[in-house]
Amino acid sequence: MKRSHLVLFGLAAVLGVAAAGSAGCQATGGRNVFNDGGSGGEDSSGGDGPSGPGQGGNGGTSADGVGGTFVGSGGSGGGGAQCSNDTNVDNDGDGFSEAQGDCNDCDANVSPGSIEVATDPNDPMAKAADEDCDMVVDNVAAASCDDNIALDDSNAQNGARALDLCQFITPDEKKWGVLSAQYVRANGSPATYTRHIGIQSNFGPNVNVQKGTRMLTLSSGYARLPSQTGACGGLSCSQIGIGTAPTGFPQDVPGCEGDTEINDDVGLELKIRSPKNATGYKFKFKFYSMEFPEYVCTAFNDQFIALVSPAPMGSINGNISFDKNTNPVSVNIAYFDVCAYDSLYPQFTCPSGPSEMEGTGFGTWDEAGGTSWLQTQAPIKGGDEVTIRWAIWDTGDTAWDSTVLVDGFEWVANGGTVVVGTDPIEDPK
Repeated sequence: MKRSHLVLFGLAAVLGVAAAGSAGCQATGGRNVFNDGGSGGEDSSGGDGPSGPGQGGNGGTSADGVGGTFVGSGGSGGGGAQCSNDTNVDNDGDGFSEAQGDCNDCDANVSPGSIEVATDPNDPMAKAADEDCDMVVDNVAAASCDDNIALDDSNAQNGARALDLCQFITPDEKKWGVLSAQYVRANGSPATYTRHIGIQSNFGPNVNVQKGTRMLTLSSGYARLPSQTGACGGLSCSQIGIGTAPTGFPQDVPGCEGDTEINDDVGLELKIRSPKNATGYKFKFKFYSMEFPEYVCTAFNDQFIALVSPAPMGSINGNISFDKNTNPVSVNIAYFDVCAYDSLYPQFTCPSGPSEMEGTGFGTWDEAGGTSWLQTQAPIKGGDEVTIRWAIWDTGDTAWDSTVLVDGFEWVANGGTVVVGTDPIEDPK
């Protein structure tokens, strides 16, 4: 599809979300536990989670069902079972017996398949615990696993490491972690490594990684900075060509009918098993596009999606990254606030200014804009396996490229309710 003229519209929306807290479980030595069940919380599909005998309370609900806010505090739940003295019996049903390393077989949130949760220093009732049964309490600060990954590393497992997912497992292992990793096209078919993929240690002098030392970069152009070998050097570069969009995409914004053709589509797809005590997960991303501002609300709006299977409640065709008005991540998302003010386009404001485009090629090779760091979160049940595909593409042609940075994947294991939502965050660095 060829571009013949420029169309300008303004879009604005705001979406509120919140981040995760923490909770802990105290191991019991005598295996005599009260039959009170704890507090249930809500499960990842939005229904009440089980609390065992002595039914616990509802974990709370969101007022509007969107926005990602944690509501209520479910506690550890799942207690209340009378525990056998047979060390080979899995009393709490978490997949591990004492003989298999479960250090508190009366609590389903404690086992080698759980993730360690930091004790909340602001909660006087919180007790430090060893949720992952490694014999060390509150050892949550894992060493970085993405040091020294090269920009052009083609190993998809290192793409996962750049997202700060450091534990890899086989299907027969009971622990949580990454089961498989591959670079793919937008529809999930395998992709050959190209310069549309990069592992960056920064994105210009003013944009830092959010966790560890590297972040994943996916681009409908080239995932390279102007100073790096293989950089695009212009507003349009292509090594992939026409692709096939996932079902339901590209997603149109109301009043902005888009093209159905996609090009230069690339993504990272991970199959992951969650920790037994997880209630959700979150990750950070930052989107840039040379579509801005000329092609806002046109047929050419490039998109980024985070496609999850099985699709969680609150997702849109499986996608979990969108604003409060359900606009997908493109130049039409409400959070486009990184740009240089231009008197030709007074309908667009740039509260974050242009500094986060410095040294990136965006705003240099052509006019451009971007978002600040955003955070998406979604619910999951403990021990579930999900596939997450982070993908980007050009819409309508192969020109005016876009890039997304993805970093800082974390599990939420505080016992509270998690709902799908995306919200701006502050760069901690």
